[in-house]
Amino acid sequence: MNIRRIRRNSGFTLVEILIVVIILGILAAIVIPQFTNASDSARQSSIQSQLQTIRSQIQLYKVQHLDNFPAITTNWNALTSASDQNGTIPPATGQTSLGPYLQQAPTNPYNNSTTVAAAAANGVGWVYTAATGAIQATDQNYALLNY
Repeated sequence: MNIRRIRRNSGFTLVEILIVVIILGILAAIVIPQFTNASDSARQSSIQSQLQTIRSQIQLYKVQHLDNFPAITTNWNALTSASDQNGTIPPATGQTSLGPYLQQAPTNPYNNSTTVAAAAANGVGWVYTAATGAIQATDQNYALLNY
C-alpha cells in the first residue's frame, strides 16, 4: 500500500492579504468623512440650542427689568447673577431678587470660548448688540454665524 501524505500549507497568501487591506482602506475612506460631518452637525445643533436659550433669557431679562436689555457686552454677570428690577447686582435692600437667568457662561462649541463682546475678534465666542439685545456666535475663525 502506497500512503501519500498530503501536505497542506495553511495561511494566507500575499495577494489575499493585499486584497483585505485594500477593502479595509476603501471602507475607511467611505466611513471617516461621515464621522467628520457628524461632529460638525453636532456643533451646529449645540450652538443653535444655546442661542435659542440665551435669546429667550435675554428677552425674559428685558421683560423683568423695565424693558432694558442686559449689559453683557463684556461679561455674563447680568444673566448669571441675581439682580433687582434696575439691574443692580446684588439686589438693593428691599428690592425683589430677579434671576439668575443662566447657570453659567455658555461655551461656544466652535472655539471653546465663553467670552462675550460687542464685535467679533480673536478669543470672542459670542457677539452681543446691547441696543437691540441681539446675540450671535462666532466660528473657529471668529466669523459671525447666522442662526
